[in-house]
Parts: sequence; structure tokens; C-alpha cells
Amino acid sequence: MASGRCMPAIRVFDPPMCCSSGSCGPSPDPELARFAADLAWLVAQGVSVERVSLSSNPAAFAATPVVKAALERGTDVLPLVLVDDRIAVQGAYPARETLAALAGVVVNKLATARASSCCGGGGCCG
Repeated sequence: MASGRCMPAIRVFDPPMCCSSGSCGPSPDPELARFAADLAWLVAQGVSVERVSLSSNPAAFAATPVVKAALERGTDVLPLVLVDDRIAVQGAYPARETLAALAGVVVNKLATARASSCCGGGGCCG
């Protein structure tokens, strides 16, 4: 869990897509599903997370100077992950460990390994 200090705000600016979960369309994107789960985990740790898509909220992109400036180089910079309105990651969805480091949250390696195994830590694989 996070300490009592002030946590940074994480903002994710996604490229145009139909949904951020990765579960829509004929072939779901496991990378988007993983990232959505990692963001949900961050929120559970007390981190403020906002996620916007270029297709559903272009005004948020235009209203954020650092994002607007980055897009002058093209949409290949998306996704953008901002920490306190500074670009921390661009062009890729970071791993949970990276997100945790950006937010100042400690990752419990054992719990993360169990959650990502085929058994989910429940011993079902036999």
C-alpha cells in the first residue's frame, strides 16, 4: 500500500480505439487487457488515474499542452503516460512495475507472480 505522502497523478492518453479494455472487436488485445488491470491495481493502491482516448475525448488532448506538443510529432507517440503533467512514457504501455515506480508504490512480487500464473495462486493447475 502507498505511504501517507502525496501521490502523483497518472494520466494516460490512448490512441484512437473503440475501447480501452482491449476486449472489443474480433481479436481482443491482451496488452490492453493487461494494462487496464495494471491501472485498476494502481487505483486500488490509492493512485489517481485518468485515462482518455483520442477517439472519445479529443478535447482533453488539445487542452493538455504537453500532449498537444507531443502530437505535433505524430500519433506514434501514443499512448502517452503523464505523471503530474510530465511525459513519463510514450509510444508503449508500461509494465505494472514501471507504473508502480512512477507512482511511488511498492509492488508485492509474490502476489504479482501468483496473479499472473495460470492458477491465479489457487493451485488449480494440478
